[in-house]
Amino acid sequence: MMKMMTFFQSSQGNQISPPVPPQYESEPSPIGRKPSAVSETESDTISIASSEDLSPRREGGLSPCKEEEKKKKKKGIRKMLNVINKGIRRKSHSSPSDEVPETEAKPEAPPPTVEELYSLLEQGRLEVAHHLLRLERELVQNGSGINEEELIRQQSKVEALYTLLKIAVLRVLHWPKETEPGLLLEALNIILEQEQEDQRVAAEAREPSALVNTRPRNWLKLWQEGVRDSVEIRMTRPHSMIPDGNRSEGKEASSEAAQSFLHMGKTMKEDLQFVAEHLQPIYPAEFNVFHTYAVCYHNYFSAQISSMAQFELNKEDTSLLLLWVQNLYPSEIIDNAKLSGRLREIGLGSLLPPKQIRRLEVNYLSDETARIQELMNEGLKMEVKKWSEDKEPIYLEGNYHSELPIDIIQIISALQLKAENITIDLGKQIKPLLMTKFSSFLKSYQQAFVDFLEKGKQQKYYRAIIMANINNCLAFRTHIEKASQALKKEPSSFIFHPLPEIEQSGFSILLQDLFLVLKPLFKKLTQTRWATHEETVAEIIRITSEHLPEFKALRKRYQEDIMEAIHLYLVKEYIIRLSKKRLVLRTVDLQLTLARAILMDATNIQHFCFENGSPATWLEPALPTLAEIIRLQDTNAIKLEVATFASRFPDFSKGHLGAILTIKGNLSHSEIRSIKSILDVNTLVTDPSKSLFSLIKDPSRSLGKGYNSLGMDQCWTKTLLSLTLIPPRLGAAC
Repeated sequence: MMKMMTFFQSSQGNQISPPVPPQYESEPSPIGRKPSAVSETESDTISIASSEDLSPRREGGLSPCKEEEKKKKKKGIRKMLNVINKGIRRKSHSSPSDEVPETEAKPEAPPPTVEELYSLLEQGRLEVAHHLLRLERELVQNGSGINEEELIRQQSKVEALYTLLKIAVLRVLHWPKETEPGLLLEALNIILEQEQEDQRVAAEAREPSALVNTRPRNWLKLWQEGVRDSVEIRMTRPHSMIPDGNRSEGKEASSEAAQSFLHMGKTMKEDLQFVAEHLQPIYPAEFNVFHTYAVCYHNYFSAQISSMAQFELNKEDTSLLLLWVQNLYPSEIIDNAKLSGRLREIGLGSLLPPKQIRRLEVNYLSDETARIQELMNEGLKMEVKKWSEDKEPIYLEGNYHSELPIDIIQIISALQLKAENITIDLGKQIKPLLMTKFSSFLKSYQQAFVDFLEKGKQQKYYRAIIMANINNCLAFRTHIEKASQALKKEPSSFIFHPLPEIEQSGFSILLQDLFLVLKPLFKKLTQTRWATHEETVAEIIRITSEHLPEFKALRKRYQEDIMEAIHLYLVKEYIIRLSKKRLVLRTVDLQLTLARAILMDATNIQHFCFENGSPATWLEPALPTLAEIIRLQDTNAIKLEVATFASRFPDFSKGHLGAILTIKGNLSHSEIRSIKSILDVNTLVTDPSKSLFSLIKDPSRSLGKGYNSLGMDQCWTKTLLSLTLIPPRLGAAC
């Protein structure tokens, strides 16, 4: 197809040399030699008349007065023809070497006989045409003095000579590329001369006669029909491009159609360039030569396209038709630079009517969307097969890599570009359809990945394949965002939805082992009443640090995401330990000591997480603020701190606050109720998209099942959901 679309560029720099079409004779006339007027078969059918056959007889015929009158008329005709020939030569702008040799009849020289006219016309000597016109006029003028039988016989011989002349003239004009300019001008002038004679005869009131009315001869119309025939010969290829039952379907038929369109497009463009550059300056205005050729080429091209469009086309042929009708024909032929807008001025129109184009576009969109679904499904099957082979994914630029996103995005981009190459409007129509099919693919991809997580746990490269698939999500996200920008609207959540599911399920598997190891260490904080908090937090950080190198195989974006998830987990688990209501400190000193311990632990956790790339700055005030609430002794100061904390963490509930205030054993019940009432006031929410306390069980809503009784996967899934673009699922809280 790309070859077809670029042939115009490759051909514009070359000299135009369309092949010479088939001639009437078996052997074409060489350049510079005047073509023979008739073939041997034609010459056998035309009887040769003598000069006496078409000359008035003296014996028993015309009187001496009429003979003298006839000589005067002959002399007048010769003068008139000479004037016409001179006028035509002045009208032509050809060089002296290209001018038709002037043949002036000398008064004393007798006109050529019929035998001589026949011989000259047989040689293609078009300059004798005015002698034939003289014979025709004399026959009409002298018809009253000849008996009917003789009159008819003489007219038949004049018409026989006209047949020779017509064949010779039309042969010269059939495809005039290799015809001498002088011979070409002679043929053109003869047609104009005949057109003028048609008009003159039509204007005269002709008396009834035995002569057959041979005017108008309409040689200009015959020339136009000859142009149409020559165009058809040049545009026709050996094999028809219209598919039928005898030819195979698919690529073979499409290839044949493509070659036919290529031939017609190239022929039309090059031939019209030749007409514009070489024929239009020569042809008289009456011929309207460029317009005539352009209409003939367009009509033939349109007829072939219309014939093909009537059939039930395959995908390739539908695309090919639209490409030519909507793109290549208008841009490369109609608006061709070398034709200088001539075709646009003529107003040829489209190769197909709008209704038929729209029907083809509907079929095209349906075919292409079905095709992209097939291609993407095939790509997914190949990817799933690679997972089952338990081979380590490609390691590219430090990250695990898969070719799946590249293949899928290339499929989408190629079909998008293909539609845009037809028309920009068709490209706009196909974009949302491609996005819908892409969304369907992502759902299938997510389901296939979930199946792998269940069935591939024993594979050696299980975790590596998970990381490669998480990395895939970033490429898919980027494509969706770019496509949405092109559509000038936000991407629909249903398109993104499968990607967070893949990321969450992948992160859950990757972090599960780490969190299972850390869980007992956080319990140790409560068991030792924070007596060994510094050593415990240091152990938590050490173990976490040992797990981080594996995650370097993730893309940087996901390294940050997984570090944020770890950061969130560490803060969340620390708060859970504080909320267990197992620690009640009734003295200020003990509260200050715990606050200092919490601040120390918060600093160590934050430093470790930020140093390893966590972007979760929103978690920074969580533990320090809780430490401040424990440290403060003034009720109003505590209320102010709680109000600020609630603005940063809108999911901080009275139950969570009550669990923290329980640590302050020196507060009365009325003071605790007063502090909790602060949460009844709507506070300014600074970042409602972040969730922390919704991941922590509200002690006031406990149904008797402790935190530890919940499944690890359930709790971790909810933790991950807090980091995604979609809200957490409704369900049991961790």
